[in-house]
Amino acid sequence: MNFELTAEQTGFARSLDDLLSRADALAVNRAWAAGDRDPGTRLWSRLADLGVTALATEATPVEMCVAFEALGRYAVPGPWIESAAYLPVALPAANLSESWATVAMPYALDADVVTDVYAIVDAGLHQASAGDRVTSVDPSRHLFEVTAGEPVEHGDLDAAFDLAVLATAAELLGAGERVLADTVAYVKQRTQFGRAIGSYQAIKHQLADVRIALDFARPLVFGAAVDPSPRAVSAARVHCASASRLAARVGLQAHGAIGFTDEYDLSRWLLRIQALQSAWGTPAFHRERVLTSLLDAR
Repeated sequence: MNFELTAEQTGFARSLDDLLSRADALAVNRAWAAGDRDPGTRLWSRLADLGVTALATEATPVEMCVAFEALGRYAVPGPWIESAAYLPVALPAANLSESWATVAMPYALDADVVTDVYAIVDAGLHQASAGDRVTSVDPSRHLFEVTAGEPVEHGDLDAAFDLAVLATAAELLGAGERVLADTVAYVKQRTQFGRAIGSYQAIKHQLADVRIALDFARPLVFGAAVDPSPRAVSAARVHCASASRLAARVGLQAHGAIGFTDEYDLSRWLLRIQALQSAWGTPAFHRERVLTSLLDAR
């Protein structure tokens, strides 16, 4: 099957890339982590104007994956998966294109800046209120405990969950691609013993392994977008988590200790990748989901 994007989808990807590069999304990430939400809120409005918040209900999962790969590539902060992937399907009657909302899984992301907080209780969706903040490995992800309240009418929560999982996979893919691109640029410039470190075979082989891992993950993401079955979605999630984790490990090894310092940009993607490893289901959960589906199909 051919997973090449159409001309319209490629144009949409270029528009997102242009907007996020001009918006200095990394500065937005740093401001969000420091508690300054205004740049992130302004960026959310610009992305909403481009249609990103309506993709879950007004476009196909392919366009949604294009958008979330860009969000991951630029480390855009905010409850995007919750507000633009999960809740539009979980609450089809609600108008979520005008405001942010979040849902606890099990903690609520950025519950202090959204208009509505929800929690999943006994396979149902409930209104919730934010409690104490919980420390996240990614400083741009502000997590909160919640207290569930009254139940609300909801749509297909299983379909909403699968779309959120797919969005997480696409965001991991985008983050992994950014780490690889930045690492390749770094090893071409960094010299040791009079040579660029990228000229050493050991570095080349590790970067090639990352390139292969990401190239194998990408068709799984867009294959699941074309046919978003639970098995396909979980398989994409597993491979994107693995590929992005490999990109983060190799990127850190190539950069050395500087790569993990707060002042160095790479750390933003390393921490985002680490935080997303367990978001919307751990790799172990999704592997079991794939295995169960395969066994049931025998």
